[in-house]
Amino acid sequence: MEWLTQVWTDLVILFGGQVWLLLLLSILTVTMILDVVQRYVLRIVHYRLLKTEHVWVDSFVDAARSPASFFIWVTGLVLMLTTSINHFEVYTNLVPYILSFKETILTLSFGWFAIRLVQRLEFHLKELARGDERLDEVTVEAFAKIIRLLVFILTGLFFLNAFGVSLTGLLAFGGVGGIAIGFAAKDLLSNLFGGLMLYMDKPFTVGEWIRSPDKEIEGTVEEIGWRRTTIRTFDKRPLYVPNGIFANIAIENPSRMTNRRIKETMGIRYADASKMRAIITAVKEMLKEHDDIDNTQTLIVNFNGFGASSLDFFIYTFTKTTNWIEFHEIKQDVLLKVNDIVEAHGAEMAFPTRTLHIQNSDIESMIEANIPTKDV
Repeated sequence: MEWLTQVWTDLVILFGGQVWLLLLLSILTVTMILDVVQRYVLRIVHYRLLKTEHVWVDSFVDAARSPASFFIWVTGLVLMLTTSINHFEVYTNLVPYILSFKETILTLSFGWFAIRLVQRLEFHLKELARGDERLDEVTVEAFAKIIRLLVFILTGLFFLNAFGVSLTGLLAFGGVGGIAIGFAAKDLLSNLFGGLMLYMDKPFTVGEWIRSPDKEIEGTVEEIGWRRTTIRTFDKRPLYVPNGIFANIAIENPSRMTNRRIKETMGIRYADASKMRAIITAVKEMLKEHDDIDNTQTLIVNFNGFGASSLDFFIYTFTKTTNWIEFHEIKQDVLLKVNDIVEAHGAEMAFPTRTLHIQNSDIESMIEANIPTKDV
């Protein structure tokens, strides 16, 4: 250790006895060295963990990189600041506050580390959820937000406690003030709790198509936030809906339908009434043999009533697919085949017509009145 003492003595002589300046430079040098070493070590560990695909362990290492630098540099700067104040004896009244802040450096660093860790774990869990039906991306995101909020609150409480703020008094004030704030911000709280219920109940998730019969809401869910949900309408406009609204309206989720329904009423001419039974039987057989019709679901083809210009029968069945485009292709095929069946039985699809019947006595009256019969 004699060489170290000799080096220090030589440095003091070099700085002309200005020990305080030498201390500042020493603290700055040690801080830089520590930061460079920790960055180098953590970077090497980070890349090696990525190569071996230890992503969960790497989440801890990667999350610690920036908070560790923050802790080292803030600690070094606080030491440099207190050294300068003690040497020049100015603003000495700030020293207690600086020392209080020094005690919170580790708390702030740990809080930052926890938030970064949650972000990385959330990312990896979402990737895992995409390939595992037991996990849900929305639930992962909800729990990540809750944990980040708790970390932020706890870090803030410890930070205030370090500066002499009584947590007991703060919590008591929060209990009384929370009531007043609750009345003043009831809509905000309603939206926050509405967002929590969306995460817990999961009536819909990101990427699903939803609509409401009570409100003009229809589109694809893009984001479920704490205060509002973003929906992209089918004309590509963003629709921002406060979460509190979902507690008071009915929501349909067509994305979760198991089948799509074909429900159509068609009619043939009254002149083809004798062919109705055979047409209905043929249409029913066609639907039973159709590859895209789900025969495990309700399938109805029946004569339905006497219309003003047609004898009506209806089709009620379900497709196997739920895809919107494929559904319309199947529906088109079914309707064209129904028309082919009607024509194959020598019948025609009906359309609105009107027949005028004139009695012979009316024609005789028109002749006596010199009205040409060709105009009738």
